Amino acid sequence: MAERVKAAGERRPDPNEKLVKVFDSEEEPEAMVVKGLLDSAGIENDLKSASLLQDAFPGLGGMVILVREEDEEEARSLIAESQQVGTVVDSMDEPDEDETQG
Repeated sequence: MAERVKAAGERRPDPNEKLVKVFDSEEEPEAMVVKGLLDSAGIENDLKSASLLQDAFPGLGGMVILVREEDEEEARSLIAESQQVGTVVDSMDEPDEDETQG
């Protein structure tokens, strides 16, 4: 049978490639946001349960995000940048001490 032609730039998964953890969280929504960030940047990732109990007790044990070893640096950089922006936005929402005193 003829060999299937893959789309340009599409990589075939390698079952032996090394994956590294770039993010973990006890909060599933937070992990989903980070997964979306990596997806939008074109970094393939895998969201996994951090605990075997996750199937029996959803939400217990947290979540981890794995990426290919070669994508680790870029993924960590994007996550760190996102967290810094989030911190700036959070601090902007809090009123200054001068503003709370009437």
